[in-house]
Amino acid sequence: MKQLRSLAAILVAAVFGTSLVACQGQGAEKSGKTEIRFSTWDNADTLQFQEKMVEAFNQSQDKIHVSIESYGSNYDTKITTGIGSKDAPDVMYMWNYPKYGEALEPLDTFIEAEGKDYKEDFYDALWIYNRSGDKTLGIPVGYTTHVIYYNKILFQEAGVQVPEGEWTWDELRMAAKKIADPSKKRYGLGLPIKADPYDFEMFAWSNGGSYSDESGSFDPIIASKRTTEPFQLFQDMIAEGSAVSGDSMGEDAFKMGTVAMYINGAWSLQGLKESDVDFGVALLPNFGDQKSVSIVSSSGVSIAKSSEHKDAAWTFIKYWTSPEMNRERLNYELPVLKSVAASEKMTDDVVYGKFYEMLERSNGQIPSSFKVAAWSELSDKIELALEQVLNSNEAISAEHAFSQILK
Repeated sequence: MKQLRSLAAILVAAVFGTSLVACQGQGAEKSGKTEIRFSTWDNADTLQFQEKMVEAFNQSQDKIHVSIESYGSNYDTKITTGIGSKDAPDVMYMWNYPKYGEALEPLDTFIEAEGKDYKEDFYDALWIYNRSGDKTLGIPVGYTTHVIYYNKILFQEAGVQVPEGEWTWDELRMAAKKIADPSKKRYGLGLPIKADPYDFEMFAWSNGGSYSDESGSFDPIIASKRTTEPFQLFQDMIAEGSAVSGDSMGEDAFKMGTVAMYINGAWSLQGLKESDVDFGVALLPNFGDQKSVSIVSSSGVSIAKSSEHKDAAWTFIKYWTSPEMNRERLNYELPVLKSVAASEKMTDDVVYGKFYEMLERSNGQIPSSFKVAAWSELSDKIELALEQVLNSNEAISAEHAFSQILK
């Protein structure tokens, strides 16, 4: 989840950002336009693009002017400070709705006014991730689900058929065993030794488990067999040498040929396309006959409840999430609109299509972070339990590690 936000520091914004915003704001006041502040977390690679798109909006308007504020790695700190001092940007990128929800304007009335077709063009699963309780607090901008990345050459050298369509964890495990060669420090599957609890709930879901029930209670479901079985499978694979866990058993290890498979979102695509790795992507494997589902990392744009210009802010949000802007962001973001994904043939693509298939089949899953009141505390405990399971030096059984959460 944390990877969704590009948190690189923006040198230009740090040096020139304050004066630039001030000048833009003064220009808007002199012109009599309504001034809207828009905060982003994007890094230098995409900030220039965003500035260009904001300027295009400003050129099209005679009543609204938008100033972009880049907070980079200080995003959460600055948003929290702005909300606390009642000086939050009118429009802001958002993902942590449980944390910031009370400071955000519910958007349901705005959405309803746009008509049925407006809301239905967004993928249904994304609305779950842009809500808190019964209120819609953000309009989806970007997303990723998770898939298996695999090295075609390593599969070929081991005489293993690459995964196509539906497959199971038993099949992945057999493939990993054939590919693995610990003497060459080569493994079938790479896993993080410190797993993100938010992401890893998808494996419990895929096995019929969860961290919590619908009411947000995690006792006793978090230590149930359905929840812990997938994590025990990972530990068993590490013990037999078909998988390996470590601090960098993701894209870097994959590029070096250390692992033949790893699990990640669409963040890896650009880096792998620029590398020499002949890779493919596959759906997450099923546990038995139950289809796998994925966690969704989704970003949205929200309106601050303290904003004095909510109608103008909504006008800008409609622009920022429009079909035209979805197409403009194709180089670095998966479209969240069904119409754009279809017109750009994203759903039929051999790579991108897997992310959309995982999105469709994951509709209806609600992360425990949205349901458990004390999620921060629980997340820390789950992170420790997962590390105890995935760290080969500890190798505590998944059932025991997760049962300790209840004590």
